[in-house]
Amino acid sequence: MQNTNVLQMPAPAQAVGKFHLGQSRVLIPEMNRSSAHLFAAALRAFAVDAQVLATGRGLELGKKYTSGKECYPCLVTLGDLLHFIEEERQRLGPAFRADRYVFFMPESEGPCRFGMYSRYHRMVLDSLPGLKELKISTLTNTDSYSPEGLIDPQEVQRFKKTACLAMVAADVLDRLVWRVRPYETSAGLTDALAEQGLHRLSAVIERCGAGSPFDPVVGELEKVLAAGQALVDPAVPPKPRIGMVGEIFLRMHRGSNQDLIRALERYGAEVVNASMGEWLNYVSYDGLRQAKKRLRLGLRLFRPRQVSESLREALGFGINLLFQERTQQAVFKRARRRLDIAADHRIGHLEKILNASGDFSFDIPTEACLSIPGILHCARGGYNGVVNVYPFTCMPGMTTSAVVRPILNQLGLPFLDTPCDDSLQPNRETAVRTFMYQARQHLQRHGRKM
Repeated sequence: MQNTNVLQMPAPAQAVGKFHLGQSRVLIPEMNRSSAHLFAAALRAFAVDAQVLATGRGLELGKKYTSGKECYPCLVTLGDLLHFIEEERQRLGPAFRADRYVFFMPESEGPCRFGMYSRYHRMVLDSLPGLKELKISTLTNTDSYSPEGLIDPQEVQRFKKTACLAMVAADVLDRLVWRVRPYETSAGLTDALAEQGLHRLSAVIERCGAGSPFDPVVGELEKVLAAGQALVDPAVPPKPRIGMVGEIFLRMHRGSNQDLIRALERYGAEVVNASMGEWLNYVSYDGLRQAKKRLRLGLRLFRPRQVSESLREALGFGINLLFQERTQQAVFKRARRRLDIAADHRIGHLEKILNASGDFSFDIPTEACLSIPGILHCARGGYNGVVNVYPFTCMPGMTTSAVVRPILNQLGLPFLDTPCDDSLQPNRETAVRTFMYQARQHLQRHGRKM
């Protein structure tokens, strides 16, 4: 007899999966403001009613339905969703219908708890009255976050191209802010320009995304970059350049990391955060690596079916990676003609750094295999300090810290660990100030690369 007190996991095929978005309103959690809004614009270009959820206003609801053992981003995204639902119920009253909404929550395989967010969200929704019909639509890293099944089949390839362009444009817009804001002629001008640029880029993507969006989007982006260049005060000397790595949600979500980049800037930093594009390229890169491994095994064991399947998978991941990297390179090339933002790196370059160091391996699929070589890249690339951002108790974040600390001690590069949860850490300001004092000393002794 089944114990009714045991909370049962929902059947993923029925409750969580790749549901066609159709006429539903798609709710997108805001991890990174630029990326979320430009991705929503890409969906709207293909007639999907996409909306970015307001973030940070539902933390108390998130805490109410979590135990504290979950990863912090799980609490934030759940709270954002429940807060939206609460407001919709008040706005619509009896007309509210949960089946008219789809919550968009990507996932991934591996040891990170991120892969279980959508399942836990489903369990919470099923436990609340009237919310069992609200669907959770997912994309997964196992097929390079392919949108197949979400939109009409004939539009999948065009949407993938538009979504990729939107993500790269968001990365460039963010790097404009980090490059210009520490040197702006008047406080607040950069943020105002970035917000205006975000609305302009969203409009262009929504208008042109279903056709040929590259030139219109990049052209608009160049205008924003040119305006950003005009805000730079040439009289301000170069500041310590700080690299930021870590868990993707925490280093991107300003509310969750307590606006860490602005805190570092307040004490004299110019920050370069790892990009969204890095993670998307890594997903395709790792998929290609795994497909090649299965191919080699199939050849060794003479399994024709496995060889055929692995070849098809390798081709798919390889094409995705090639297109993503070429889009990234093309956009950054034009962007850097307008403003000297930091370039992005290829994932293959990070693996070479990691293999040469012997300190970790891409065979361990966590964000640590991006963060560790990213830190080593900063150490050898003229940076004056590195910050590692991750959720409290995050295994990849703590692994990164354990591996790089002795290396950076030898190199004399300042390093700051910033585990985050919903509490305000009393020594945070002291830690940031001390770190930035060390970074300024490093700049005086070693300089920096522009």
